[in-house]
Amino acid sequence: MTYASTTTFTVSSGGHELPGVLHLFAGDGPHPAVLLLHGFPGWERNFDLAHVLRRAGYATLIFHYRGSWGAAGTWAWSNVLEDAAAAVEQLRADPRVDATRLTVIGHSMGGFAALQTVAADPTIPAVVSIAGFDFGAAGTAPDPDQYVEPFDGDLLPLQGTSGRALVDEMVAHGPEWRLADLAPQLADRRVLLIGASRDAAAPPEQHHLPLVEAYKNAEHHLFPTDHALASHREELAEAVLAFLKA
Repeated sequence: MTYASTTTFTVSSGGHELPGVLHLFAGDGPHPAVLLLHGFPGWERNFDLAHVLRRAGYATLIFHYRGSWGAAGTWAWSNVLEDAAAAVEQLRADPRVDATRLTVIGHSMGGFAALQTVAADPTIPAVVSIAGFDFGAAGTAPDPDQYVEPFDGDLLPLQGTSGRALVDEMVAHGPEWRLADLAPQLADRRVLLIGASRDAAAPPEQHHLPLVEAYKNAEHHLFPTDHALASHREELAEAVLAFLKA
């Protein structure tokens, strides 16, 4: 018999080795898997969810994108999307994982990356966005420069970028990154959207409710809490687990 464990897991992407942690359930497996994508810059990494998911039988990977938290390379929104896709492929290739039972879950920017990653890969059956930030909607809004200062304020654990560069990239890709436009690609997938009514970073009126409208078959919740769902972590875990087990 094997026991539950927490092991290092390296994601190779863009010529760099990105550090991660794989939470493994007890037993020989292969286990259903979850890729858990953190946000910008990664203050909240949702390790509590990883432990809950492991206890429920899931192998759960959390990793750092290029240019974040000591990982090599340069931080960019496009690099995050490439890194997430690479993590999917490498997690699936692990013999401890059931490659057919993979769910991508993301928080904030990670929610954006999760939806984009699953929309681009028709073999991934399910996706969860938690307080997702819609970079396409922000990049095509009337005043995207409002984000320069907030982005600048979160650069401490990142390297190779600036608030100005991040806004310019967001604007350049805005039309192709609008999350509502992914509805056709996600129509045959299971989708869970979780928003927060007191979310100041990703206000639900701009980032959550339009997706609820666009993704007609998605399950959705709006909890009365903040961007980190700080007062509703247990409810968050219960909603995610119920979705995964349905």
